[in-house]
Amino acid sequence: MKQEKKSFVVKGMHCASCVTKVEKKIKGNKGVLGASVNLLTEKATFEYDPAKADLAGIKESIESLGYDVFEESHVHEHHDDGIRMLKKRLLVGAVLSVIIFIGSFPEWFGLELLNNPYLLFTLSTPVQFWVGWPFYKGAFQAGRNRTTDMNTLIAVGTSAAYFYSAFAAFLPGLNAGVSGLYFDTAAVIITLILLGRYMEAISKGRASSAIKKLIGLQPKKAKVIRNGKEIQIPSEEIQVGDTIIVRPGEKIPTDGSVIDGHSSVDESMITGESIPVEKNKGDTVIGATINKNGMLKVKAAKVGKDTVLSQIISLVENALASKAPIQRLADRVASYFVPAVILIALGAFGLWYLAVGMPFIFAFTILIAVLIIACPCALGLATPTAIMVGTGKGAESGILIKGGESLEAAHRVTTVVFDKTGTLTHGKPEVTDIVAINAGKKEILKLAAIVEKHSEHPLGEAIVKKAKSEGIAIPDATAFKSITGKGVSAVYLGQPILLGTRKLMAENRIKIAEDAEKNLTSLENHGKTAMIIAYGSRIIGIIAVADTIKEDSKKAIQALKKINKEVLMITGDNQRTAKAVASQLGIDDVLAEVLPGQKADKIKALQKKGKVVAMVGDGINDAPALAQADVGIAIGSGTDVAMETGGIVLIKDDLMDVVKSIRLSGYTIRKIKQNLFWAFIYNAAGIPIAAGILFPPFGFLLNPIIAAAAMAFSSVSVVGNSLLMKRYKM
Repeated sequence: MKQEKKSFVVKGMHCASCVTKVEKKIKGNKGVLGASVNLLTEKATFEYDPAKADLAGIKESIESLGYDVFEESHVHEHHDDGIRMLKKRLLVGAVLSVIIFIGSFPEWFGLELLNNPYLLFTLSTPVQFWVGWPFYKGAFQAGRNRTTDMNTLIAVGTSAAYFYSAFAAFLPGLNAGVSGLYFDTAAVIITLILLGRYMEAISKGRASSAIKKLIGLQPKKAKVIRNGKEIQIPSEEIQVGDTIIVRPGEKIPTDGSVIDGHSSVDESMITGESIPVEKNKGDTVIGATINKNGMLKVKAAKVGKDTVLSQIISLVENALASKAPIQRLADRVASYFVPAVILIALGAFGLWYLAVGMPFIFAFTILIAVLIIACPCALGLATPTAIMVGTGKGAESGILIKGGESLEAAHRVTTVVFDKTGTLTHGKPEVTDIVAINAGKKEILKLAAIVEKHSEHPLGEAIVKKAKSEGIAIPDATAFKSITGKGVSAVYLGQPILLGTRKLMAENRIKIAEDAEKNLTSLENHGKTAMIIAYGSRIIGIIAVADTIKEDSKKAIQALKKINKEVLMITGDNQRTAKAVASQLGIDDVLAEVLPGQKADKIKALQKKGKVVAMVGDGINDAPALAQADVGIAIGSGTDVAMETGGIVLIKDDLMDVVKSIRLSGYTIRKIKQNLFWAFIYNAAGIPIAAGILFPPFGFLLNPIIAAAAMAFSSVSVVGNSLLMKRYKM
């Protein structure tokens, strides 16, 4: 079955119950395989079968809930229009509400002119029905779909206050005078909640600044050579194979390779690495990075959605579209919350008015206060705001967290399993030791390079590379021969050169002295491949080659142990080599002689013991193990990050980012729990107080206006708490 992914931007959602409704509506469409809605980014993302699904029908089904639905490409203009209209309604509501409030309390302000029920009715009507229109629209659509949401609570609460006051103002017998009217309550509640929504919209923009920053990195123009001429074109028109001219100070417009020139390139915006990277002919460059000091000619290799920057943006956006398990709990609670609140409000009204016998105005005040204070806005924003800031913070440092599940699981990890080759080590053999016996070290290296000059074996390539790096000329030898499993031989200046194992020496009747044997054993015990070199009829030295350990490997392992994580190494190497490398790194447990296809089974065995496992590997050979682990952490090369299997991708080749990603996960989850705690506590404490629980012992009754102010700013406080994460030091 073919499967595609699509996102619509849904405007008008303000609580977790809204999210649940939209998700259910999308999932009810034919051909939809799954859906996830994010309250903060306002995106409804769903997977569908293009042969069965009707995208227009899916869009219409969301609109039937009363929300405005847009394609992603058109969202920015609509977002700006929405902010402007919200601001206009807020200003009108604020001016009229201040006048209504002053007129409602002449004993405070002394303006008898405004102390007129008909004037207050006239002023409050546009606030109720024009300024408050979004609440009525949302409540009507919810009712039409046989559901309720926060708009229902606000519309019912303020309408009750407004219509009671209108009847009291115009019908003889009910008129209790201005002091008995609730026009001020209805108007101020609507204005305060709109103020909260306006501040929430501004805060959302700040929370999503990491995404906007990534999108803004792409240069808009590029200079390319076409038909022998240098021309300037929009970056999106670059084609694979184009030759791009990048002068000092300019951004590299797309991914490619240097075909001419030398410069240093600032890659910090992509990798988080502050030190510029030297670039020469043949080196790869990443789009959106900055050319510092030399002119470069770059051949475009990837364009559009295939570039590293586009993949990073896609990964971060996908993470925001996903849900952490902790968020699903909040969404389920919110879906039952609004109907429960309406029942509580009606129950409290009946209790005080019918059972206790309190005046109607008293019970009516409680009804409005309960309806207004209980809106679950903060509950819906608690998780997505923290995830957005957390994933954005990681992206700025080259740590890409693909989804809420990986983010939540990382802080629970008890065991970190590292692949050896290419992860803990560089993955490329290097000459580590030259032991001189009957010749100088330079002579030994030269003769070894001569015999290995035409070899394609990685160990031979390492020797030739070392000789070239030291400026040694490597003449040709004759009679080159490769002896499988033993070594190589050749003839130079009429004398045979042998390079290889003890067996190779024994077959050629060359005796290994006791000192040479001790050196061999010592090097092998350190996990190195030691080769004996003989020239003529005697041994002249030993060359050791090893896959060298990365500079940051030991530091990262020590840091993991400090935060009480068990560290293991998994490798296909034999036990002796594996333990030698592990001892250098400070790793106590080794899974050695494991074939690539067996790595996932080893991870599964650890999980069966109750361990929460993070697997760290290169994302290609280790794909099954990364997928099996509770958290797969793929070491990215900065060239194809989106193809990695891991739930977390580290763009930099820096293992300290493993530690940072676990710490970031823990910090983000703490913020989510703080947000959820305050959101739940706010409603758990606010509803009983609004219902009058403090009146019998203390004579305290919550004013509905204070309830509105508290509700409006509760969601802003949750977003604000998440924004504090921007101060977190990676």
